[in-house]
Amino acid sequence: MPEALSTLDRASGELVLIVDDLPDNLSLLHDALDEAGHTVLVASDGPSAIARARQARPDVVLLDAMMPGMDGFEVARQLKADPETAAIPIIFMTALTETEHVVAAFGAGGVDYVTKPIDPRQVLARIAAHTHTARVQRQARNALDAFGHATLVVRPADGKLLWQTALARTLLRDFFGSEGSAAPVPLIDWVRREVAARAAGSAPQALVTARGPRRLTLEMHRMHADDGGGDDPEEAEWLIVASQRDDAAVFEAMMRSFGLTMREAEVLYWAALGKTNRDIGDILGASPRTVTKHMEHILQKMGVETRTAAAARVLKLIG
Repeated sequence: MPEALSTLDRASGELVLIVDDLPDNLSLLHDALDEAGHTVLVASDGPSAIARARQARPDVVLLDAMMPGMDGFEVARQLKADPETAAIPIIFMTALTETEHVVAAFGAGGVDYVTKPIDPRQVLARIAAHTHTARVQRQARNALDAFGHATLVVRPADGKLLWQTALARTLLRDFFGSEGSAAPVPLIDWVRREVAARAAGSAPQALVTARGPRRLTLEMHRMHADDGGGDDPEEAEWLIVASQRDDAAVFEAMMRSFGLTMREAEVLYWAALGKTNRDIGDILGASPRTVTKHMEHILQKMGVETRTAAAARVLKLIG
C-alpha cells in the first residue's frame, strides 16, 4: 500500500469506498460521511472500484448493486475472491428489495444492505456496526500473526483461498510456492481428506510439511455457521491455523555428530519423531522408496542396525 494512502486512510474515522454510477448518490453519501469524520473514496464503475479497493484497502465498501457493465454483485465476488480484499465488509445499496436480489447480495459476499433512497443516518449506523466487527477480527488475526500462528480460510468445494493474514501469505509462498486466490493443491487435498475423515468420525490430523530445518504445521477448524460455516462440510469455510518451527541448530548437530547430509538429517529427524517412511515422504516431498534408501545410508554411517537405535541416539543428542 502506498505510504501516503496508509497515513491518510487511518487518520480520521474509517476509510469508506463508495461505488455508484449516479453522481447525485455519490455526492449525498460523500458529504454525510465526510461530516461524520470518515475519509471517503469514490468509484463510478466496477473495474475502478476493484482497483481502488486493492490499492487503498478501505475499512468498508458501500456498493451499488445495479450498475451498467459490471454490476455490484460481480464486483463483490471479485473482491471476495482476492485474499487481499476478501476481509473488507461490503454493504450493498439497492432499490431492489425482492427476495432473490437480497439473497444475491449476501451470496456475492455482502454483509448487509440498505435500500434506496439512501438514508445517511442508516448508512452511518451500518458502517459503525460492521467496521467494529471487522476491526475486532483483524486485530485477532494480527495477534495470531504476532505470536507466529498464521491464519487463512479455505473452501474445499472450489479450492478457494478466501482470506489470509500477511504471515500466512509468506508461509504459503515459502513452503508451497503458491500465491493468489487458489489454495495450494497439497493443502486443499488435505482439507478435503479431513472433511471426509471427520464426517466418518475420525480424529483430526494436522498437515506437516518441511523445507530443510523449517517445519510448517497446519491445523483445521470448522468455522461457525454465522461466519461462513454453512451446513454442508464441503461447502463450508474452514479456518486453518499454521505455525512454523525452525530446527536449524538440531539439524546442524545431527549432521556434525553423525556425518549426515542435510537430507539424511531430515529423514532421521522425522524417524526419531516416530514417522513412517510414507509419512516422511509426504512431509519431505519424496517417495517412500527414496526415504528407505536414505535410512539405509543413515544406519551405515551411524553404525547401528535399526531405526529404533538410530532414533534413540538422536533423542539423546537433542534431548
